[in-house]
Amino acid sequence: MSRRIMLVTHPTRPEVPDLAAEFAERLADHGIQVEVVPEAPPSHEVVGPDHLAGTRAAVGTKSPVPPHVDATGSELVVVFGGDGTILRGAEIARPAGVPLLGVNMGRVGFLAEAERDDIETVVDRIVRREYHVEHRMTVEVEVLHDGHAVSRNWALNEVSVEKSARERMLEVAVEVDGRPLSTWGCDGVVMSTPTGSTAYAFSAGGPVVWPGVEALLLVPISAHALFARPLVLGPRSHLAVEVVPHSYVSGVMWCDGRRTVELPPGARIEVQRSDTPVLVVRFSTEPFTDRLVKKFALPVTGWRGPAVAGEGTTVQGDAP
Repeated sequence: MSRRIMLVTHPTRPEVPDLAAEFAERLADHGIQVEVVPEAPPSHEVVGPDHLAGTRAAVGTKSPVPPHVDATGSELVVVFGGDGTILRGAEIARPAGVPLLGVNMGRVGFLAEAERDDIETVVDRIVRREYHVEHRMTVEVEVLHDGHAVSRNWALNEVSVEKSARERMLEVAVEVDGRPLSTWGCDGVVMSTPTGSTAYAFSAGGPVVWPGVEALLLVPISAHALFARPLVLGPRSHLAVEVVPHSYVSGVMWCDGRRTVELPPGARIEVQRSDTPVLVVRFSTEPFTDRLVKKFALPVTGWRGPAVAGEGTTVQGDAP
């Protein structure tokens, strides 16, 4: 049976077509087929029961995945792009249970395992099947209005509830495990996985959570309240955010910054851990600390600890 790789690429970076062609040619030399996922035009679909009338939930995506794309039977989904493109690749890989390999073409590329100059190494690792796979937690999200489910979705990084108008705060009530926690006037709330702790939740002031920690994060955005601290919750916690009925502005929910749902006053967003992870390919066994240092260019000069053996990044200070 022939081996097959699906390739997802950034749509506008000028260097991508030549790199993708080189990648496909190198793998073809080893009898491995590469299928490039085409771009699809942006879509905006309205969903929800008829009783919502003018306040039905509008669901749209940025650079959506064509509906006919199915990674079933593929060995890997490989992505050439930044974290946004890798999240697009996750939409293809997750339902098929196929591992996802990111090659960074952007800036930080926290989800990526290789850089654009590592194509030869990437090809060699794929040919030899020399990689391991991590299971990354995802979350399921459901949007309800008047007790009716109007949208179901999921996220690898985070689910964010945000205000739709700049001039006013969004009024939300937050609930954990079926009990009320607080009501905030805020710019929004981020509900994140450990993978997403270095993404939007990080920008909002949340903690960095190591991938091996099973937890959910709840991070308010610019909340006008005495108690508005980021929270680290158990992996089986059930989170809910309600746009209070008397809120002067409506909200909008984003899943991984790609899939959006409009939230009228009274809408309820429920988030919990999903049973379906995203499988992420790793080449090295470097500690997560080294990844943080490398991706965020953290200052470690002067550290006198031992060198790291093997393939992981060596972080070493000046010699005494």
